[in-house]
Amino acid sequence: MPGKKTHNLSTREIVAGIETEFGIIRKDQEESDPVSESMALVKAYRSESFGAWAYDSEDPRADARGFRVDRLAQDEEEEAFSRSERRRFMSFRESKSDRILQNGARFYNDHTHPEYSTPECLTLHDLVLYDRAGTEIVRSAAKSREEEIGRKGSLGLYRNNTDFHGHSYGCHENYLLPRSLPFDRIVEGMTPFLVCRSLFLGAGKVGREGEDGLSKGFFQISQRADFIEERIGVDTMHHRPVVNSRDEPHAEPTLYRRLHLICGDANMSEWQTAMKIGMSRLVLAGIASTPSWGPPVLEDPVHAFRQVSRAENGNALLKLIDGRTMSSMEILEVYLSLAEAFADEGEDRWVLEEWKKASSDYRKNPHLLSDRVDWVAKRQLLDLFCAEEGIQDGDPWLQSLDLAYHDLDSDEGMFWPMEEEGRIRRLTDPRDVERATLHPPSYGRAPVRAAIIRRFEGEIRDAGWERIHFTNGMTLKLPLFQELDKNAVLLLCNQIGCCKGKEDLERLLKASL
Repeated sequence: MPGKKTHNLSTREIVAGIETEFGIIRKDQEESDPVSESMALVKAYRSESFGAWAYDSEDPRADARGFRVDRLAQDEEEEAFSRSERRRFMSFRESKSDRILQNGARFYNDHTHPEYSTPECLTLHDLVLYDRAGTEIVRSAAKSREEEIGRKGSLGLYRNNTDFHGHSYGCHENYLLPRSLPFDRIVEGMTPFLVCRSLFLGAGKVGREGEDGLSKGFFQISQRADFIEERIGVDTMHHRPVVNSRDEPHAEPTLYRRLHLICGDANMSEWQTAMKIGMSRLVLAGIASTPSWGPPVLEDPVHAFRQVSRAENGNALLKLIDGRTMSSMEILEVYLSLAEAFADEGEDRWVLEEWKKASSDYRKNPHLLSDRVDWVAKRQLLDLFCAEEGIQDGDPWLQSLDLAYHDLDSDEGMFWPMEEEGRIRRLTDPRDVERATLHPPSYGRAPVRAAIIRRFEGEIRDAGWERIHFTNGMTLKLPLFQELDKNAVLLLCNQIGCCKGKEDLERLLKASL
């Protein structure tokens, strides 16, 4: 495609993060209000945190295609809250129950689900580490909440994407990219990849959901596929797109854009979490750096997304716009070839080798992926259960087992024993995870933001990813600090702790750039 600009983007320049919404129920009640339970869970987390989020720094209606939408699906929910009885006792901001945690993450009630957002990360190791720390943080909050209720086991928390009643909640990925990389080029390059990557990244699901309700006698590889309805769109709660077009960079908007992906599954497997970000970063680097490269163009990406999920073992034949067909594995191998040209050493090389190995194993027998891939491990569990109990597809037990696979309770969840016994690979060290629940990464904005909040907490009105607002009206914009090494950030944080006032702080940050 002549005339397109080359960007020479390295994966090491792409700041990334993951936001995970958890399913929540009260097991000791016939019915419970997820909003109230989510609020109570977040508030029950007892570690030190700062509790005022800077919502006026956000603009979820801005669309990367160059306009702002008038309404989002979430607006109706917020308006309903404003009209409800709860409005008499709390503001919408209070209902969010925001917590900016010591480790640089955000923990809050996102509409009807508790959500944990990792701090900004530059390495896959840290991203998986801080994502796993989120699981421990949510578990800790659940333990405290159950102590308030007075009944152990009264809360159910699930790292999945469906309640099997037509509602879906997300696991969102975020990639900070140069603004100069056109959004339409991102959409063109990423769409076939996002449609087909479920082959390695799906969480697995019993049943199929749609306008006609839930069909139980069925297994598919993606939990999110039933809820993807558009190719591109800004909404996240209804009309969910393959590529989300929200234009909210949380950084200097003239320099950066944030790719906010909502189509992926929430994974239990750490390998899948690492590969989800690692494969996507490699593809983004390839798209940015190869202006002449063009992917296979799917005739109907939304239909193809569901085809991949619902085909036996996911390897569906997908129709291209030129009339040809390619299998989902063949399309992934096109992207693997692109990634090979841009893989650097270290983590990139690890992702590339794991991608190749997964492709080889899949072609031999998809069940060889059971030590890495949730949908394969879950399918094997369900098949074993059916054989031992003599039950058939469609039995309600299978849906319960599906949910149990994602249960955060280490005693009740079916995933945890498999990981502990080594049947599913773990990438993090429990000691590192414990530390990551309390300490931010050693680079970037997260430790700087944490240091400022520690030093000036009583003078801060609210804070967000990009800005901190002080009670005297001063606004401090946080630079990304990608180029500062760990020692420089440590020195800066120590200097922040010694600042005598906000003016000292402002001068210090400007001087450090």
